[in-house]
Parts: sequence; C-alpha cells; structure tokens
Amino acid sequence: MPTNLDLDDKLIEEAKKAGRHRSKKDAVTAALKEYVLSRRRTDILKWVGKVDFWPDYDHKDLRHRKGR
Repeated sequence: MPTNLDLDDKLIEEAKKAGRHRSKKDAVTAALKEYVLSRRRTDILKWVGKVDFWPDYDHKDLRHRKGR
C-alpha cells in the first residue's frame, strides 16, 4: 500500500543508522513494530491490582497432585 508521508529526513537517517537498516522503508517498518509492541506492553498495566497473586503458589506441586 503506497503511502506518501512527510517525514523528518534527519530522523529517518538517524533511525537507519541506529537500526542498521538499508532503506527508509525498513527503518519505518521496524519503528512501527517497536511502537506497537511497546503499546501492547503498557496495556498490561491496566491489570495491576485486578489480578489475584499468591507468592507461595507452586504450579509444579499441583501438577504432581493431579495424578493422585
């Protein structure tokens, strides 16, 4: 999908160097993937305080009990 964007040339060149990308397209694609992953990670924070957590929980112990 061809798209025309007015991007900061200095910023694109800096991104190409930082990520060792060969083209502008590679640099922008990598940056967008990183952005999406970062946003997904921050979405996890909405669960803070809403999920029960037991520090002494032992999933391996439950696995052994299952067969008994």
